[in-house]
Amino acid sequence: MGHRVELPITLYHGEKMKQYGKEAGVLSRLRKLPTLLYYHLKGEPPITDSPITKEFISQLVSRPDPTILEIGCNDGSNTLWFLEVFDSPRIFCFEPDPRAASRFRKRIGERDEIHFYEYAISNKDGEEVFYMSGGQETEEMPEGWDYSGSIRKPNNHMLAHPWCKFEKNIVIPTKKLDTWCTEQGIDTFDFIWMDVQGAEIDVIQGGRTALKNTRFLYTEYSNKELYEGQLPLKQLLKELAGFEVVVRYPDDILLSNKTHRL
Repeated sequence: MGHRVELPITLYHGEKMKQYGKEAGVLSRLRKLPTLLYYHLKGEPPITDSPITKEFISQLVSRPDPTILEIGCNDGSNTLWFLEVFDSPRIFCFEPDPRAASRFRKRIGERDEIHFYEYAISNKDGEEVFYMSGGQETEEMPEGWDYSGSIRKPNNHMLAHPWCKFEKNIVIPTKKLDTWCTEQGIDTFDFIWMDVQGAEIDVIQGGRTALKNTRFLYTEYSNKELYEGQLPLKQLLKELAGFEVVVRYPDDILLSNKTHRL
């Protein structure tokens, strides 16, 4: 009769857990295959359900003092988020909606690391019509919802979100990102956070040089053309051919510059 070797219970269970972990990993990948195939056939990167986190951004940028552009900063909620993520960032914020800009100033106040510009980044230096969003008045937003305004005319947005109204237009100043960079004497960026409601192509066209010198770009996208002329994801990625996909979220995508490493 052979001699039976008893494994210590902790080692036994540890090895079993490793085995189960590997099996679970294989099963998880198998379950994802239809989804991956679906996106492969569409020519689009797959979507993750996991939200973007402060820890992930901190590890990605990997420096305590990044230069950040926040194009479409609204009331500064994400600005405060960046202040929590990094020790000593330089953050340049742009917001053309006067209602959101007023809330930004109240929320952020005067800070040495924050620079605020009350105009839109676009594909031209001058002026454009801004379509102000409204509806759903609250105590915080007594003049109505101001998160969806754009220099692009709303299209399918009213079908997707019928509660959101676009009843008022104003004329706002605009500036190309490359013009702004020249004026400010800034030529490299660690991170751009872009939330411009369908006007992504306008920012890209006016900031070709700046984008070449940007490490990471996080931008909203939509395949439903919520605003007239809004590019679907595939076309947007073609316009950003110098970047590669890091993570695709349901309505946003995180990109990394293929060649520019700071």
